[in-house]
Amino acid sequence: MVTPLGRDVGTFWTRLVRGDSGVGPVTLFDVAGYRVQFGGEVPWDPERENIADLKEVRRLDRYSQFAIASALDAVADSGIDFNTEDPFRCGVAIGSGIGGLQEFETQFERMLTRGVDKVSPFFIPKLLLNSASGHVSTRFGIKGPNIAIATACASAANSIGSALRMIQYGDADVMVTGGSEAALTPIALAGFQNMRALSFRNDAPTRASRPFDKDRDGFVLAEGAGVAVLEEWEHARKRGARIYGELRGYGATGDAGHITQPDDAGAGASRAMVAALEDAEISPDAVDYINAHGTSTPLGDRAETIAIKRVFGDEAKRLAVSSTKSQLGHSLGASGGIELAVCALTLATGTIAPTINLDTPDPECDLDYTPRAARDMKARVIMSNNFGFGGHNVSLVLSRPE
Repeated sequence: MVTPLGRDVGTFWTRLVRGDSGVGPVTLFDVAGYRVQFGGEVPWDPERENIADLKEVRRLDRYSQFAIASALDAVADSGIDFNTEDPFRCGVAIGSGIGGLQEFETQFERMLTRGVDKVSPFFIPKLLLNSASGHVSTRFGIKGPNIAIATACASAANSIGSALRMIQYGDADVMVTGGSEAALTPIALAGFQNMRALSFRNDAPTRASRPFDKDRDGFVLAEGAGVAVLEEWEHARKRGARIYGELRGYGATGDAGHITQPDDAGAGASRAMVAALEDAEISPDAVDYINAHGTSTPLGDRAETIAIKRVFGDEAKRLAVSSTKSQLGHSLGASGGIELAVCALTLATGTIAPTINLDTPDPECDLDYTPRAARDMKARVIMSNNFGFGGHNVSLVLSRPE
């Protein structure tokens, strides 16, 4: 993974469990004149990342760089050797909400200031939403299914669910899957700021993302990537793979309502959770922990709480819930990939990451959100929620490997 809390899994997990915040002042560009001047920025020097030679790196948008780096680490961690696999039985599904936005801004400004002929010939390949998926497949010689899904903040989760289906349907044995986003750019920050979706806590950036807190005032724009190797069970066992968890269920719905606001009654979100549980053939009372979408928006956190209650009823108060966006900010289309990794690490370590900055509970958000400090819990079944602009709702269900 590539996150504001760390570039490698060990550093990331240590800092996440400790309750650190990866949010701080934006340094990628001049934010003078912005009413929001902070975000979840990834410390990143592509020339030192060893993801490609310098010439090739310059042909990659930042979001593709994140995806390649994450995929290289995931594949190394998995121990799989794609040189010994049938390339047509392996695939890639890496989503993004926006894709190469940084490159779009760079080349548009170049065209306006220097003329049409100065637009880079690499502009379109760097911009495309499927560039990350394409580059990852090329890097490993993967020739099976190759897709990129764009469903805003549900992009990675939809990609992971689609990868699951491809394995279940027999189209692939192995899928490299997740999401990547690098939308912490001048125009994106301005756009989200002006639609009043962001927190305005410039005086306390690390305390700005506060899911389920009464004083929350919006999400924190962040960037990053999360990629996993998803593999058919017997295929993984046969080669002696280390298995973090089993992806059991996938549910996806649409609100068919407002383009940015969630359904107040949580109907679409709750149905996605039910569908994931039904797909997994797991009853609600078997779930121990939910990694919530929990973006720190007034409407979103309330709607998700209502949706959880609709699905779990009296059991909702028993569940451990937390939002790791309280520490990372919201990496949009990458968030589902990062949060899948969080869930897998939760299964492997028996530790639930906290919801930091939850100081004054919202009376309408009255579940156990694991406030302020991590918790030891041997969770056996975990649900991960991701919801996106456009009314996209995705839930995934994972369990400990048996």
